Amino acid sequence: MYDAVIFDHDGVLTTLVDLSVLHDAAWATFDELGISDPDPEHVEKMVIRVQPDDVHAVADAYDLDPETLFRTRDELASSFQREAVSDGRKVPYDDFDAIHRIDAPMGIVSSNQQATIDYVLDYLDAAHLFGTAYGREPAIESLHRKKPSPYYLERAMADLGVESPLFVGDSDSDIAAANAAGVDSAFIRRPHRTDHTPSPDPTHEISGLDDLLALDGVPVVDDSTAAADGGLSQ
Repeated sequence: MYDAVIFDHDGVLTTLVDLSVLHDAAWATFDELGISDPDPEHVEKMVIRVQPDDVHAVADAYDLDPETLFRTRDELASSFQREAVSDGRKVPYDDFDAIHRIDAPMGIVSSNQQATIDYVLDYLDAAHLFGTAYGREPAIESLHRKKPSPYYLERAMADLGVESPLFVGDSDSDIAAANAAGVDSAFIRRPHRTDHTPSPDPTHEISGLDDLLALDGVPVVDDSTAAADGGLSQ
């Protein structure tokens, strides 16, 4: 029996933002730092899948402090995503309320910014559902700690006081982080993952959060108890 269920956030609990939102945030980063005409290739490096070497290389090109560049990038990326949440462009999946039937501690481990995760949970009045929720801090060091590193997953396990959680994610890095932490994984095949072959192999594969409730080892409560919890406020 799993003693907790821990979730990735984007693409698992809530929909992904359109990539244009993150592109706009990257352009705004350079504007904020007084760079009026940045190389488009440098902007692209600040959009997604940012690596520490990318930050240092781009910062060097404009004589910027790398930490200042990355902090500004992360703060604006979070701000633009929070706006997308508030105006309905980033929303919980239709099956979100299925997690109310999980009879075990729950947590979140995301590679998104901590400020973004905190805002989403507060906006949806869902923070009470999770015993812990990790995103990244706006520092270059966080790029070494994000998945596939098990760093944040292991911190979440320690916070919850558990040893055998199930980690639910939609990416290869989620599965790899679970493997590195020595725990089982469930790959959720959301619409943006229709044709993806996960690697490494997950312990389970599900098509949505309702399927999670049917997995062996996931503790669930009956429908009446879940209904009493009130469902998701939006």
